[in-house]
Amino acid sequence: MPIAIIGGAVIISIAMNLLKPEPLKAESPDTAVAVKTQILQRTQAKLLVESQGTVVPRTRTSLISEVSGTVLDVSPHFLVGGVFKTGDLLLQLDPTDYEVALQRANAKLISMNAQLTFEQARAVQAEKEWGMTGRPAEEAPLLALRKPYLEEARANVLQAEAEVKQAKLKLQRASIRAPYTGMVAAKSVDIGQYVTVGAALGETFAIDFAEVRLPLTKRDLSMMNSFAVVDKDNHLEITLRGSIDDNITEWQAKLVRSEGVINQANRALYIVAQIDDPYAKLGSDDCECLIMPLLMGTFVTASIGGKTIDNAFAIPRSALLQDSKVALVDAQQRLRLKEVEPIFADSNFYYVNQGLEEGDEIIISAVGVPIDGMKISPEALSVEKALSETKALSSDDLSTGKGASAEQKASAEQGASTKQKASAEQGASSNAE
Repeated sequence: MPIAIIGGAVIISIAMNLLKPEPLKAESPDTAVAVKTQILQRTQAKLLVESQGTVVPRTRTSLISEVSGTVLDVSPHFLVGGVFKTGDLLLQLDPTDYEVALQRANAKLISMNAQLTFEQARAVQAEKEWGMTGRPAEEAPLLALRKPYLEEARANVLQAEAEVKQAKLKLQRASIRAPYTGMVAAKSVDIGQYVTVGAALGETFAIDFAEVRLPLTKRDLSMMNSFAVVDKDNHLEITLRGSIDDNITEWQAKLVRSEGVINQANRALYIVAQIDDPYAKLGSDDCECLIMPLLMGTFVTASIGGKTIDNAFAIPRSALLQDSKVALVDAQQRLRLKEVEPIFADSNFYYVNQGLEEGDEIIISAVGVPIDGMKISPEALSVEKALSETKALSSDDLSTGKGASAEQKASAEQGASTKQKASAEQGASSNAE
């Protein structure tokens, strides 16, 4: 009897489980993710090519003594960092020996001129004596007319003149003068020091203009107009950026030439940019220039204007997703992923000319993990506002070193919170049932 009761209870329990109604399933909410969008419009894009290089002087000179002597005077400008002008006296060696040599050379020249005068007089007298013989002058021997002696006297005069010129040159070389307007890079001697011929005195460089060698790759050259022949009257403008005292500063330069050969080490073509008056020392003294000097040896980044592309779409850098994809919003306000191929990029935008259409609505804010077909709540921005936000984002990235702005973080957190809330509601509904 107990076994029959237990068996009946089991059968009734199984029947109740099989005949119970199915629980009602609550639909999971399709929550829309709030994003910022921009309507694409075709525009004209001017390509910019970036390169890097080091600022070097156009001329660097090692000062070598051509004469020997004791340093008697040193210019106050002849020190490291000192600025001088063309013709300024930098060093003065003791000129006494060379003044004496010049005086001796002048005395010898006077003596040789006197001997030449004597020989000319003797030659005239010899011609008269030969004429008294009644024979033609063509038959006269050279020695009879004293022509060899006359030529020797003339040669002695030429030699004496050369010695005078050499003595003057040595005396002039005792004064070391600046060959150009420049700055002292190194100083090797000082007052009272004896220097010999060939001794190093110092090193200088010109500051009228500086140069930067900029390498261009094959891709860079494809983005630029031809500059095989540089127009001397219309140079290509180049903007240089570098750090001076931890401040990013810009200078204007111009393209002056191409080196015309491909470097075998890096397969790049080098062009040369020129910066006028890099130390701002050649302007008027009355001009209060606020331009930061461009020091030699500064590492700079150059922005060079390239070709102009018509009918291109400017996509903010924040809109390009992984694998070169962008997120578009369709008519049903659903996210659609589309692959694009940027042809160029600058600090604010990627430029695309294929794969997109005029009027497409592109998402420019963060969407967490983008899923094709997910519900979107777009907020369209004007081109001007999108540009300002893009520049602000780029500036924030550069200053903080982070890839996402506060708005992107908030959007991502909002998306995560929405997903967590939906999951919690779904779990509560199942438990209630």
